[in-house]
Amino acid sequence: MANFFETGIEFLKGVGPQKAAHINKELGLFTYGDLIQYYPFRYEDRTKFQRIEDIDEDMPFVQIKGRIRKMETIGEGGKRRLVIQFSDGTDDIELVWFKGINWVVNKLKMGVDYVVFGKPARFGRKINMAHPEVEVLTTQNETAGFLQPVYHTSEKLKAKYIDSKAISKMVRQVLAVCEDRISETLPDEFLEKFILIEKRFALWHIHFPSNMELLQKAQFRLKFEELFFIQLRLLKLKIARIEKFQGAVFSQTGLLTKFYTDHLPFDLTGAQKRVIREIYEDMKSGRQMNRLLQGDVGSGKTIVAFISMLIVVSSGAQCAMMAPTEILAEQHFEGLKKHADALGISIGKLTGSTKKSARKILHEQLENGTLKILVGTHALIEDKVAFQNLGLAVIDEQHRFGVAQRAKLWAKNKSAYPHILVMTATPIPRTLAMTLYGDLDVSVIDELPAGRKPIKTIHEYDSKRLQVFGFLRKEIIKSRQIYMVYPLIEESEKMDLKDLMDGYESVRRAFPDQHISIVHGKMKPQDKEFEMQRFVRHETQLMVATTVIEVGVNVPNASVMVIENAERFGLAQLHQLRGRVGRGAEQSYCILMTDYKLSKEARLRIDTMVRTNNGFEIADVDLKLRGPGDLTGTQQSGVLDLLIADIAKDSKILQLARNAASDVLERDPQLQRPEHMNIDRHIRSLRKNVVNWGRIS
Repeated sequence: MANFFETGIEFLKGVGPQKAAHINKELGLFTYGDLIQYYPFRYEDRTKFQRIEDIDEDMPFVQIKGRIRKMETIGEGGKRRLVIQFSDGTDDIELVWFKGINWVVNKLKMGVDYVVFGKPARFGRKINMAHPEVEVLTTQNETAGFLQPVYHTSEKLKAKYIDSKAISKMVRQVLAVCEDRISETLPDEFLEKFILIEKRFALWHIHFPSNMELLQKAQFRLKFEELFFIQLRLLKLKIARIEKFQGAVFSQTGLLTKFYTDHLPFDLTGAQKRVIREIYEDMKSGRQMNRLLQGDVGSGKTIVAFISMLIVVSSGAQCAMMAPTEILAEQHFEGLKKHADALGISIGKLTGSTKKSARKILHEQLENGTLKILVGTHALIEDKVAFQNLGLAVIDEQHRFGVAQRAKLWAKNKSAYPHILVMTATPIPRTLAMTLYGDLDVSVIDELPAGRKPIKTIHEYDSKRLQVFGFLRKEIIKSRQIYMVYPLIEESEKMDLKDLMDGYESVRRAFPDQHISIVHGKMKPQDKEFEMQRFVRHETQLMVATTVIEVGVNVPNASVMVIENAERFGLAQLHQLRGRVGRGAEQSYCILMTDYKLSKEARLRIDTMVRTNNGFEIADVDLKLRGPGDLTGTQQSGVLDLLIADIAKDSKILQLARNAASDVLERDPQLQRPEHMNIDRHIRSLRKNVVNWGRIS
């Protein structure tokens, strides 16, 4: 059976090797299986006819029937167009063509009844349709209404006459010959419990639904199946990891108690305490911990990581903490060192700029076990870095590291895999975390530390710049510092550098008495570092920068973040930038500067930022706006190779599918029961390298 779906599309009637090669290249469709899982992205409603008098420009595509009253060609050369007056007895509408005019004139006749399908638009006082579809009215197209599938294609394919209708014809051909080869992949109990239609019906009605109800049933069935198999795969990976990878048992809490009673600088929030309990349960369980710790910038993830390290060090093992940049590694090292020193724990730092002599000492101390905590960058995963007994690896801003880099850190302990704590300040919506990190346990810090005031976010138009500068002067008088960020859009770094330099000049003119730092991506790392450090030491009052500061220095004294052209930034980026301020006890502000002209999406992004500081709420809006593909910056996760489900819109189906997968594996981890035969058979039929188990392969 599987071999049938591996048949190349060139064997379809009317396709052949040449057309197939174009489709392979443009759409990535190679086999029958690929083709029947190439789902329409929308449907044209051919189930009813509109009266011309009822049509307005806000309607989507409409279908009308009537006759041509008048046909004329207007204009000369490139401005030539064909205009047809079309009537159905209730009113007239103009049908307009700018291309292929001669072909249309030869095809259409006066006195013949036609069906016209197109998108209405308004031109002056008249409603018209540009380049509509026109066909002769027959008893069949007048009575047999249907939903016509529309498929994504490309300009190159259209030039070869491979448009949406051609793809539809190919899909119909394949479905006609394969219907009896499509096996059911889900258990009967699922079909009953979740009211799912059979797989073969679902595939037919997703492409050629006769009505809206059948289309919705087909969509629900195929989305549920896809998400079920993805969750099943992730949960199986998790079970396999728990069974295969024994974790060292760390249950000593001597250092932890000492830190709590003598050195903890502030009270932990309820959320921090909850997460520490979750981590402690993992560490003493005998299973290897693999936990994702999510929390907004400034929510106190680092202190949670340090407390986790104390449990490990109390039990005689070592810890590593890996950050994506030298600045962040330095920041973590400085933050942890004062706590480690107070407790008499040895801590070291290893980055690309660590001198050779210092490295030699670090390597020796790691191997003989005297160095307990090592903080660093990618330098930690070099082969020559060997630990005596690595018990915990903490990875900060995980989406900046690939899976292979994480695995290298794992391999630093041969006797038992170290526990892994992955931290991120990029809020990931729950639905996406369940799909991207479904094999990790997720902990969330959803409270700000006591004494922190929420950042006030204000939207101002460019015309209010003088008032904004006046506000900044008042903040500087209070001895506060200010970030001013300019967008960096990659297509045109020259243009953006000009934006930045223009901005720098206007800031210099507005604040002639102040010292100003400037930082951008074209600078050498050491120059960037020098400017950042000047700002940290409060030698400069303002920092004019591009987004290089998005993940960067912790300056508790910086209380204002001004984001220029805020409409050019994505929501996640705006949220990350805002998190650079609000680190101290003073009230902090984020000012979003924009032009008056804002797109609907840009306005939604700005309004969301002003309305809420909740990273997860922001991430949900971002997911709905952008889709999951580029939200996390993780290209390494093939899990998001989705065919029909949409993580942003299908969270309820995802939850159902995850519960169903979890339930099946709880009762029958090896899928050996007769009622799970369909699931097992489907998984066995897949190619070994397929990530999305919801596919036909």
